[in-house]
Amino acid sequence: MPELPEVEVSRQGISPHLENQHLVEVIARQRQLRWWVPDEVLAQTNQPILSVTRRAKYLLIQLPQGDIILHLGMSGHLKVIPATMPFGKHDHIDLVLSSGMVLRLNDTRRFGAVLWQQKGELHPLLASLGPEPLSDNFNLAHLTAAFSKRGSAAKLVLMDNHVVVGVGNIYANEALFKAGILPSKPAKTVTAEQLEKLVQVVKQTLAAAIKQGGTTLKDFSQADGKPGYFAQQLLVYGRGGQPCINCGAALQEVRLGQRSTVFCDGCQR
Repeated sequence: MPELPEVEVSRQGISPHLENQHLVEVIARQRQLRWWVPDEVLAQTNQPILSVTRRAKYLLIQLPQGDIILHLGMSGHLKVIPATMPFGKHDHIDLVLSSGMVLRLNDTRRFGAVLWQQKGELHPLLASLGPEPLSDNFNLAHLTAAFSKRGSAAKLVLMDNHVVVGVGNIYANEALFKAGILPSKPAKTVTAEQLEKLVQVVKQTLAAAIKQGGTTLKDFSQADGKPGYFAQQLLVYGRGGQPCINCGAALQEVRLGQRSTVFCDGCQR
């Protein structure tokens, strides 16, 4: 599943093509995605697009009456292409723009979503999310409060969207390695020094991934079709059994919370 940097890169890629345009109509060739595409989305015709924002891994296309919410799921991706371009088998949703272009959602597995958020309301999926990791609200005090009373593994707490949004499996692995924290360590036993370092490296790692275009994954490409280039800098994720860049010992790989977890049991405590 694309992680926060990939979604932010998608936002940056599509925004120049959508902002200051009108949404002419929404074409749904397949409405049954992860959830049924609501009628309110299809009712948005000839509406000015005010902005394109992001909350966690959701993209919000802001219109006068509310927001179209997009989620890429496991295999979804967005392309801005001419409206005359023929659609393919998995091209499910088109947002037709006044420029003669369309924002097209392709989703092979149909785990993505196109939803509606009425102006002045907050969609249930967005209602209980934690702070954005790159915001000032994600800080040592916040993380200390979240970790201090929880006995579950530090990695699982870090990936909890109620604690902080968008730190998915790849970047949780990377951040915990940089902070020297064993992924399985009970959250309440993580030291203040480690938590302070963790806040810093989460911000640095995500910012670096966004800057370089997102991590290259099988199902992800930017809006212009170019892949991300951050994967070459991954220190532990996908490197189980390979040497640790710090000490040379073989990196360990286990399943934690049903997700692949790679770490160095010498450098992480």
